[in-house]
Amino acid sequence: MVYKDAMKIFCHLCAVIILLTLAPYPAGAQDRAAEKVYHAESFTLKNGMEVVVIPNHRAPVVTHMIWYKVGAADEPRGLSGMAHYLEHLLFKGTPTLAPGEYSKRIRALGGNDNAFTSNDYTAFFESIAVEHLETVMKMQADRMMNTNPPPADFTSEQKVVLEERRQRTENDPKGFFTEQLKALLFINHPYGIPVIGWEHEVGALAWPEIKSFYQQHYGPNNAILVISGDMTAARLRPLAEKYYGELTPIALPARNWTSVPPMIAQPQLTLHHAYIKQPLFLRIYRAPSLPQSRNEGHALSLLTEILNGGSATRLYKSIVVEQKLATSISFDYDGLKISDGAIWISASPAENISLDTLEKAIDNELRKLIREGVTEQELAEAKIRMQDSAAFARDSLSGPAMTVGQALAVGLTLDDAEYWPRDIEAVTSTQVQAAATTYLNPDQIDKRPYISGYLMPEKKPEASPDSTIMKPEQP
Repeated sequence: MVYKDAMKIFCHLCAVIILLTLAPYPAGAQDRAAEKVYHAESFTLKNGMEVVVIPNHRAPVVTHMIWYKVGAADEPRGLSGMAHYLEHLLFKGTPTLAPGEYSKRIRALGGNDNAFTSNDYTAFFESIAVEHLETVMKMQADRMMNTNPPPADFTSEQKVVLEERRQRTENDPKGFFTEQLKALLFINHPYGIPVIGWEHEVGALAWPEIKSFYQQHYGPNNAILVISGDMTAARLRPLAEKYYGELTPIALPARNWTSVPPMIAQPQLTLHHAYIKQPLFLRIYRAPSLPQSRNEGHALSLLTEILNGGSATRLYKSIVVEQKLATSISFDYDGLKISDGAIWISASPAENISLDTLEKAIDNELRKLIREGVTEQELAEAKIRMQDSAAFARDSLSGPAMTVGQALAVGLTLDDAEYWPRDIEAVTSTQVQAAATTYLNPDQIDKRPYISGYLMPEKKPEASPDSTIMKPEQP
């Protein structure tokens, strides 16, 4: 599964937000924000494997996740899609597990499992009754080191991956378009290569080169085990040492990614497509990720909530409700990355509104934001919504394992995840305004160019000049 599809499921699970409109920030909120979110316990096995336990004793179930610190960005040039393809192949057998047997056993025990790949990491997860956790760990440890798909299954799974790409990219003009936009934004950087891979490269992948990639990256000292649910570190440690602790660590290659060069132009990409009925405006900026700049990352996260946290927030209220220039609008900051992050703006124009008119209105809103900043009321309400969403995520089973695992996999610390509400609470309106000024100023595109995208319906053929001439009737 490609990362963006898995995260849609995750967002429905843990991004439930309580909207507290027009309420002052409650007394004691700063004390609440200073508390840990997950109260996680952690330890490291002698072979270098990190282990995190997030206790939740409401039901005798757990989510077991293995996060490998390897993703699509680590692939050799010309072998795109390898990390995602390998994720699929880990379900295709070991010397002790037949192809497909892993998931069959999980389902037979009443659990469910899946996996996903991103630029920076690959993750595998199972939710199951705690009494069956040992069975899961035994099988997961086996395929960490012993995956070996039969040739027929390797070939059949290659067809599955290619079909997945066709369905989600070639047959989806928006997916194909955003793939092209990212290639422009992250030129000379692995983030510009799609996680699922370029079609011609995926079709040429062979097992020997994928096996080499697997042996270089899949080992206990490149993995993070996260258990969320009815478990404690004291109970888990003997199991972790039994099944994962005896695995041999591997010699890890350095993650020497190319750097993104400065953007000196302002690229614009336009696609007319027969499947598109509603035009779409897209804009992408490069911005620092949370690991690159904690302070700016938190300010951009809060700015996202202020601009895009619901129907009463800035962009929607102004562009959609008041000016009636769009039917939808969104603002998103993708900051949980090892390398550069990105800011996305997208909007669909209302009937008879041109993309040019819509784009100018968005720029005017950005100018207003930079000129006037955000109000203390907006800031306080955004903090409440974000902190409440964290509290709801904590109460789920897999939400904490997802959040903590992703943070650790991109280079953040356990404290970064635990004290996230405290760090959000510390952000000031001045910091939010400064982040907007630095990265979103439409009048300084020479300093911070961005990529603009215009996705539109297929062009209608122009009428032939002869077709407009009235011919005289024949006698």
